[in-house]
Amino acid sequence: MAKILCVDDDPGIISFKRIILEQAGYEVTTCTSAEDAIREIERVVFDGVVTDWRLGSDRGRAIVEAAKARLTVPVVVVSGYVAEAFQAAEPLADIYLEKPADPRELVQILRTLLQAMVLRNHNLPS
Repeated sequence: MAKILCVDDDPGIISFKRIILEQAGYEVTTCTSAEDAIREIERVVFDGVVTDWRLGSDRGRAIVEAAKARLTVPVVVVSGYVAEAFQAAEPLADIYLEKPADPRELVQILRTLLQAMVLRNHNLPS
């Protein structure tokens, strides 16, 4: 079972995403701040990250950077500020989805990214 870190500062949205991802068969850890998310990334090995871009006064960019530096896993940004996130210095996430994202699309994209990661890792020379 893949472990997914899900980050959003809105309690309703984080609960909704948790349900969607758990029903899709993922083990989900949720955080409501960049600080908590980065702490979790340093503590746990996740297979993927789903995060908002704006988290109150925090920015999702720190989460994306931490996930890519420490875990090198697929990162999906789901935000009402996709244009802002995508126009950052360089896009770091694997994909940016506009809120409200279709739950089926989110699950399918995450599944596809995770499968691609497995294939990439499987094809690496020993």
